[in-house]
Amino acid sequence: MKIVRTPDNHFNNLKDYPFEANYQDISGLRMHYLDEGDRKSNDIILMLHGEPSWSYLYRHMIPICAQAGYRVIAPDLIGFGRSDKPTKKSNYSYLKHVTWVTEFIEELGLKNITLVCQDWGSLIGLRVAAEQSERFSRIVVGNGFLPTGKQELPKIFKIWRAFAKYSPWFPIDKIIDKGSFKILDKEELKAYRAPFPSSKYKAGARIFPQLVPSSLQDPAANANREAWELLGQWKKPFLTCFSNGDPITRGLDKLLQAHIPGAKGQAHQVIKGGHFLQEDSPEEFAEIINQFIADN
Repeated sequence: MKIVRTPDNHFNNLKDYPFEANYQDISGLRMHYLDEGDRKSNDIILMLHGEPSWSYLYRHMIPICAQAGYRVIAPDLIGFGRSDKPTKKSNYSYLKHVTWVTEFIEELGLKNITLVCQDWGSLIGLRVAAEQSERFSRIVVGNGFLPTGKQELPKIFKIWRAFAKYSPWFPIDKIIDKGSFKILDKEELKAYRAPFPSSKYKAGARIFPQLVPSSLQDPAANANREAWELLGQWKKPFLTCFSNGDPITRGLDKLLQAHIPGAKGQAHQVIKGGHFLQEDSPEEFAEIINQFIADN
């Protein structure tokens, strides 16, 4: 497997990103992660980003949760951020991402985890939490779901999937800018571009939309349906915090609430934002997470 590693100088002096880099070897690949707050805390918040972002997405939320006394861990998925990037699309699969994140959690010995996940962070995180439930105490989903191949994917997602597959132009920074209500400034755009200096660094981002299960024959469909059934027995606290302006995941919060026992009686939220609610309402999202943990 050929991999590339974004040079460290691409991450120098990024706006609002003063965090120390940490690395963990995962199946021969180097995974980068942030580890902020009290490292002796028994309450761990695991923040998983999605497509095509990286841990920079959580830069405004991490300090708020860390200051509340929690240990906050935010990895870059393989293929993103400062993590290693296999250069072939065929090097990526749904199962590999689940395996990589599972191994990451096991190598760090993480327990009593509050999962915070959005977009592909949810597709991976919900699967891992269902399969490794003893390590997780709570779940917070923002603009995410666990597709099983049974759901009809929205038209806008199909357009996005075709764009990712066929467009010769794949501007990471502008994709995130268009998926947010706020207008990212030039330094924020620079930060989202930083991990991807050329097209050979973008294989992981390019293939992600194709890996979403869209039929019962999809390679990930069976395992996801099994995980969905396990979530139907999840009685630990489960919270949805969706935005009011995401056309891709609109309404999926209600399906999660209806299916998962632990969602009953929780203070589910809808906050202002587009797909990337971490950009649009980061302080509010972080405070909701803190309150959810304090109440549960």
